[in-house]
Amino acid sequence: MIETHSGQSRARVVNNRPLLVIMTFTMAAIALALYALPAKSQKAQGKGDIPVELLMKPGDLKELTLGKKEAKVVIIEYASMTCGHCAHFHKTVFPDFKKKYIDTGKVYFIMREFPLDNIAAAASMLARCSGDDKTFPLISVLFAKQKDWAFVKGSPIPPMFEIAKQAGFTKERFDACLKDEALLKKILKTRERAATVFGVSSTPTFFINGKRLKGGQALEKFSEIIDPMLEQK
Repeated sequence: MIETHSGQSRARVVNNRPLLVIMTFTMAAIALALYALPAKSQKAQGKGDIPVELLMKPGDLKELTLGKKEAKVVIIEYASMTCGHCAHFHKTVFPDFKKKYIDTGKVYFIMREFPLDNIAAAASMLARCSGDDKTFPLISVLFAKQKDWAFVKGSPIPPMFEIAKQAGFTKERFDACLKDEALLKKILKTRERAATVFGVSSTPTFFINGKRLKGGQALEKFSEIIDPMLEQK
């Protein structure tokens, strides 16, 4: 496993867990794809800010969004469902952040997948399969209960299914989602684009009107960046 000790979760390869996603992709293929991306990112855009116009170009997946599209500030988060710092942000910072900026129409929030391993990819697939009105609620539950499914001994599939049932999944629908090869390809392509075009190499990574911010920062840190942008004419 490769990961950082400086406040973010970095891309890693997990080779000792059971195969989660039942599809034509093998674990080796997924691991190879995930492992290769961070190295590519260092040769791309580097670690600087990114033009908003480039960030906002549509990808293959429908954007997961909250708030008003015409808001003055656009925030894009790249997150992994198995990232502990992402879970901490969504449990402790995001509720107040949403009330202060998204619900008031000041921020348009976009969340994009950057799975760190095959388990995170499977969780992202389930969130996508849940339906538009249930995607963010399921993401919130998965982050809140991350320790119950992401880091258990043995197969994480049973606890993941128990959580998915809360979003209305049947066993048949659950299995069908995890067999959706086309969806997985799109999620991995989103991750690859983030790494190779935007230089994303750790999660969570935020772009606030193109300004890069790494790590699960406190609300005050977001306010330091957002509030001056809101005051600009």
